[in-house]
Amino acid sequence: MGVVLADDHPLVRQGLRAVIETTDDIEVVAEAEDGNDAVRLCVEHRPDVVLMDLQLPGLHGIEATRQVRRGAPETVVLVLTMFDDDDTVLAAISAGAAGYLLKGSGGADILAAVRSAAAGQAVFGADLTERVRGWMDGRPRAGAPPFPELTDRERDILDGVAAGLTNAEIGQRLFLAPKTIANNLSTILDKLHVSHRTEAIVKAREAGLGRG
Repeated sequence: MGVVLADDHPLVRQGLRAVIETTDDIEVVAEAEDGNDAVRLCVEHRPDVVLMDLQLPGLHGIEATRQVRRGAPETVVLVLTMFDDDDTVLAAISAGAAGYLLKGSGGADILAAVRSAAAGQAVFGADLTERVRGWMDGRPRAGAPPFPELTDRERDILDGVAAGLTNAEIGQRLFLAPKTIANNLSTILDKLHVSHRTEAIVKAREAGLGRG
């Protein structure tokens, strides 16, 4: 089966490739170092599985997951990341990820997960399985926040922007200097793939921000 590796750290990709090359049934068909490349390579190669990091430059791994599922629906997305908070896991599953492993998983576990994901099974690390089972059982949980690629601070700043506040007013609300707000806003625009504050406001308000 074919696998695409999507991670911005060459050493991580090298390690994954070394693990996969010990097998006879799995082959690395391409490597991506950012989210846009991950989508492009999946559409081009149609691999059985893509091992997807989430903190990717260019296009966040959650949005890349969503785009892979649209552009190459036969490709299974298996997330391999260091983040295990509920919001991120839920966002990845909602975007179409079929599995979620944490970096630090053993090589044998990763290979077993790739095979299981390719066979159509949902795959989660042992430390996540109980949590996921609880969610699927309908136990109460907090909903995933909008724009999971943003930090909590960035989301608070975007909420202020969507409410029509100036940088100074947002800074006063969050006890931050206006310069800090401006710097964070530049990062937010980049993560949302928009060029102007107005476009960010539109996106934010569509997601329900700025109304509290």
